[in-house]
Amino acid sequence: MNTWTAVAVTALGCYAVKLAGLLVPAGALERPLVRRLAALLPVALLAALTAQQTFSDGRVLVLDARAAGLAAAAVALFLRAPFLVIVAAAVVVTAGVRAMGG
Repeated sequence: MNTWTAVAVTALGCYAVKLAGLLVPAGALERPLVRRLAALLPVALLAALTAQQTFSDGRVLVLDARAAGLAAAAVALFLRAPFLVIVAAAVVVTAGVRAMGG
């Protein structure tokens, strides 16, 4: 399969997913369960992606500088720091742990 075929298939797949979303009846989207799931699903996906990217290296569980950075971000979040401060704390702690050989 060449690259352009993969791009075309991906584009058609994305279009089909968008079209499927538009074809859902409005009444189905107004149900309380659907509204609750739509509100919580992005948070759950982001948490799962963060955990997977932080604590795994292929097929193994690892605790390295990324975990320290995530812990620093959690502390900054708990202290109600602004978003940029949270990101900066995670970056600085991660870089510091890596610089110390961790």
